[in-house]
Amino acid sequence: MKIKLIDICYARSGDKGENSNIGLIFKNEKLYKWGCENITEDDVKNYLKSFVKGKVVRYKLNNLASLNFILYDSLGGGGSDSLLNDAQGKTHAQFLLTMNIDIPKKIKDSLNE
Repeated sequence: MKIKLIDICYARSGDKGENSNIGLIFKNEKLYKWGCENITEDDVKNYLKSFVKGKVVRYKLNNLASLNFILYDSLGGGGSDSLLNDAQGKTHAQFLLTMNIDIPKKIKDSLNE
């Protein structure tokens, strides 16, 4: 079943220097476990390839049912050195939430739990 990432989690982004980060906060533990197994560094890098020029590193935050992605070289030199649309990385999370994912119906149905 195809849905958007926004259907199963919330997100927040920030920036530091020429890197940004995106935190995905899943709506419940079952969705988090699915995300850990299915949302990879490569998936995020590929979806954000228009502005992420470096590597993407993923960290699990089990106690928060969250994943944090560090997007290296995603700000074109940092907020004061770039002419990118979002040199501070504030909207990177909202953009990632538009990513289509293929999720089993039984996992999506856990939104109601």
